[in-house]
Amino acid sequence: MVFKVDLTLDCADATRLAQFYKTALGYEDEPPPAPYATRAEWLAQFGEEDTGDGAWLHDPNGVAPRLCLLRVPEPKTAKNRLHMDVRVAGTGTPEQRWARIVAAAERYVAAGATVLGEFDGHHIVLADPEGNELCLG
Repeated sequence: MVFKVDLTLDCADATRLAQFYKTALGYEDEPPPAPYATRAEWLAQFGEEDTGDGAWLHDPNGVAPRLCLLRVPEPKTAKNRLHMDVRVAGTGTPEQRWARIVAAAERYVAAGATVLGEFDGHHIVLADPEGNELCLG
């Protein structure tokens, strides 16, 4: 069986969080499903109005999962039960792999992430601008 996995994140500000993931992961806005020209047109078929409460993103290379960011009224109150592991290390010496992880973490922090922990030579734990945990390894 062939299938794809999408990840949906609850959030307070879908536009802000979408900008973070577009910057951090290189994602792009997902076009609305065909034959709809706009996301508002697509939502209207369900009797919904486009209130800016959501953002839909995709990997332009079509490899990584799509992200759906949906505004919810309640704040994040605990550790995520599921988090993203973003693998950036690639191949090379341990020092080269760690340098790529550190460089990626610096880009994420510049985009609005916070470093929560560092496991030297292996991975760095971050929180996105709304506190959702993710790891770079």
